[in-house]
This record gives sequence, structure tokens and C-alpha cells, in this order.
Amino acid sequence: MHLRLGKLRSPRATAVVALGSLGVAIVLVARAADADALRESASAMADQPGRVGVALAAFAAAFAVRALVWCRVLPGLSVGHALAGLHVSLGANHILPLRLGEPMRVVSVVRRARIPLDAASASTLALRSADILAVAVVGAALGPAVFLQLVGPLGWVVFAVIAALGTTGLVWLIRVRRHHAGRNRVRLPGMLAVAGSLVAWILEAVLVWECARFAGIELAFRDAVLVTTASVAAQTVAIAPSGIGTYEAAATAAYVALGYDAGAGLTAAIVTHALKTAYSLAGGALFSFIPAPSLFGRARLPRDRALSPVVSEEEQPIPLSAPVVLFLPAHNEEATVGGVVARTPTSVVGHPVRCVVVDDGSTDDTAGRAAAAGAEVISLPTNSGLGAAVRVGLDHALASGAAAVAFCDADGEYAPEELERLVGPILDGRADYVVGSRFSGTILAMRPHRRLGNLVLTKVLSFIARTRITDGQSGYRALSARAARAAHIEHDFNYAQVLTLDLLAKGFRYLEVPITYRFRTEGRSFITLGRYVRNVVPAVYRVLNRPQLSNSAS
Repeated sequence: MHLRLGKLRSPRATAVVALGSLGVAIVLVARAADADALRESASAMADQPGRVGVALAAFAAAFAVRALVWCRVLPGLSVGHALAGLHVSLGANHILPLRLGEPMRVVSVVRRARIPLDAASASTLALRSADILAVAVVGAALGPAVFLQLVGPLGWVVFAVIAALGTTGLVWLIRVRRHHAGRNRVRLPGMLAVAGSLVAWILEAVLVWECARFAGIELAFRDAVLVTTASVAAQTVAIAPSGIGTYEAAATAAYVALGYDAGAGLTAAIVTHALKTAYSLAGGALFSFIPAPSLFGRARLPRDRALSPVVSEEEQPIPLSAPVVLFLPAHNEEATVGGVVARTPTSVVGHPVRCVVVDDGSTDDTAGRAAAAGAEVISLPTNSGLGAAVRVGLDHALASGAAAVAFCDADGEYAPEELERLVGPILDGRADYVVGSRFSGTILAMRPHRRLGNLVLTKVLSFIARTRITDGQSGYRALSARAARAAHIEHDFNYAQVLTLDLLAKGFRYLEVPITYRFRTEGRSFITLGRYVRNVVPAVYRVLNRPQLSNSAS
């Protein structure tokens, strides 16, 4: 599922607002700040790294508490993924304007933990609203006069809106609860959410308390909690990324209302906000990648792939009457297709061989020459792509009751005489997917740049697949009937990487055998670097990030 942030109309507009508001805020804060006081605060922090560590640990603990509360509401959500969602959102809010990072916590847990969208959204709305409302409760309880003065009438309007949103989220959560069970069941937050929010804000106040001391303010902890509530309340309507400017203004106003010097208060606010921002950006970056899968999607097959249930079933004997089907995808290969067909053996391991040519919209006499050489020809009306032609060939072989199906290029680069090498391991039950490896066999001719490209791409595929692969781009392959039925070729352009990843992800047994290869002497390859990257890379990403693959690995 692909989620998008509630956003401005275009990324460019978002960037303009972000950079513009950030620039204005930085200029205003810089003009008001005392550079000497900031240097003294930085020196105090450098001299006392233990206190800095305590402050950041307390700030981190606040998010751990929120993560535990979220996991209580959504039992199927792990603490790791809850922490990831909170920190990704926190980091995004320090990059995007207008609090646009908030939806990222939903994006993270839906994409990475496979939490249902409605459950993730409703719980986020309810818990986030409770979190903000807890600020008002704490502030009003500890310093009603100061908090009322700082918040003002507009602030209470904002709190009223948040209360309405929280009520909406709670009602939504009640409805969602009726539709989910098992791993996706939902619990109502109750007083746990309120208690967790209160504890979290008190932990965040430790950071404010310590930073005030770095700025030379001997701040009472009760006052530190009040400064925290005032600055956080202001940030609910912040415009600039990270709430820069808004945070400093609100925190400084709180210090002044509590009787502290305005200059020292601004210094304390800047130091506090700097540490919060550093933590948020580092935490957001880190939790974008851990736990697996990353926010940007899975980059490798999971380690714990189980053997396919189909593979695990008891072997059924394959009758000798069942044919081995060798099909040749061909596009404008009139010069070579006839020779490849003619060299195809008539039987292997006691099974008859049927040679089929899938004519992929050729504009020359490919179909005619293939038929004249004795092949069965399937003609596609237009050039659909190699991946599409392989898909057609696999379907036709299965409809023919094939004991095994193999395919190779029709350009003469591969030897059809070696068919038995590929289908033998399948027919004797040792493998389900066999690839002919040029690099463990004999290469009679290959251009240097193609050799290098093949080796590099093979190393990449081997890393992604967590499997030893010596030839990731070979054009000579064979599949058992059950592997052919399960195979999914993600795109029409090509098949090599996506077919291998698809079958390995599904638990089919992989084997390579050495083959002979000779570079083509007729025609030309359709593969170019630009087309390859545009088509193959997105297709590989889609295979790696299929929902069923992520679920099976969770």
C-alpha cells in the first residue's frame, strides 16, 4: 500500500514554505540571541557530558513510554516498530513545515509492521490528541495563572479543536475494534494513555531542566514542567520545520512569566531546542532503517524464508509421456531461430521434447523460419517485451502438461543440446528452478564490458537474494511444473532478476549448472543501461516488498 502525507499541493510548494519559514525563524532567533551566553552554555555542556547524556536519555524514555502505550492499544504492533513510527514522525516534523511529519507514524507502521490503516490512523489520532491534552492538564494543574497567561484565548481554542479530534479518534477506534481480531485486534486506551502521556511530559521536562542549568538558570523542576507544557502547546500551531522560532518564543515567554531573565531564558530555550532537534534528526534517520524492513522498503530477501509448502509435499512420479517443453522467446531473430530449433534434442531423460517459439511481434520472418525448422509457433500481435513472452511460454508449457519447462534465447548464444543439464535435476527431484551458469561453464566469446556488467549485477543479485548466485542474467533456465505455476514475472521488459527473487522468496529449490555460451553474431540486444535501470530496479523493489513476503517474514 502506498500512503501519502496530508500535504500541500506540490512538493515544490512544501519546500518553499519550509525553507522560507525556516529562514525567517532562524534570522529572528539569531538577532535576539546572546552569542556569548550561547558559547558559555556550549562550554558547560562540553564539560559535563554525563548531564547531557541524562537529559537525552530522559527525552528518549518519553518516547519509549509512548511506544508502550501504543503497543497496548495495538497488540500486533511491536515496541520496535512503535518506536520507529514515533521517531520517523518526530524527525519528519523537524524537516517539514506545518507539522506535516505527523502522518509519518501511520505510514511507518502500516508499511513496515503491516498494521491495518484504519487501526493505525484511529489509534494515532486518539493517542496524539490525548498526548497534547495532557499538556493542558499538567500546565493548568501546576501553574494555572501562568499557564492561562501564556496560552491565551487562542490556545484554548486550539485545545478545544484537539479535544474534538481526540473524541473523533476514540469513536473511530471503537468502530475499528469491531472489525479486527487476532494479531490485528484493537484495545481502547483508557486511563493508560492519559497516565503514559503525563509520564512522558515529565520525562521531557528533565531535558528542559538540565538545559536551563547549562544556561545558568537554577530552575525548579516544577517550573521546568511548566516551560515544557508552554513550549509544546505553542508548537501545535508551528509553521516552520521543528517549530523553530515558535518554540523559542513560547519557552522564553514562560521563563519570563516565571520570573527569570528573558536573555537567559532565550539561551536556555535555544540550547534545549538544539538538543531536541539533534536527537530528532538522528533518531528519525536511525529508525528509518531499523527495525527491518526499512521505511524505504525491503532491500533484501528475508533470512527466514521457509521451504515452499508445495515443495514440501510428497513427490508425485512424473510419467515419461509428459513432455519437456523448451520455448524460445524471439523478436526479429530470423537469422538464427531456425538453427536453434533444429539443434533442439527430440528427447531428454526419456521424455519427449517439444520446441515452441514465442514470436514477440517480430517484423521479419522469425515465425516462418521457426515453423519451417519444426517448432510450434505462438505469435504475439505486438512486441510486448521479453518478460511478457516468457510469461506466455510458461503458461503454454503448463497447458501442455509439461514435466518440466525450459527456455533460452533464440539468438544462438545458448546451446539447446545442453537441455538435459538443466531439466535433469528437476526430473530427478533435486531442484525446482535451475539456471545455466555461463561463468561456471565455458564462455567462448563475450565482450569485456558485458562480462563486467554481468559480474557486477550478479554480485548485487546474490547479495539481495542472500543466495550464492554465479550468473544472475543467464538466458537459459528451467523450472518444474509447480515452480512454473507459482512463478510471477513482475514486468514485461525482462525476467532474470525478478523471476529468481520471486521463486527464492517462495521457497523453491535453486540450482545452477555449467553451460556453454557464445556471444551472438547476428542481430542486436534490446538491453541498454538506461532502459534496464528504469525497468528492472523498480520491479525488483516491488518483488522484495510484496505484502505477503513481509508478512511471512514477520
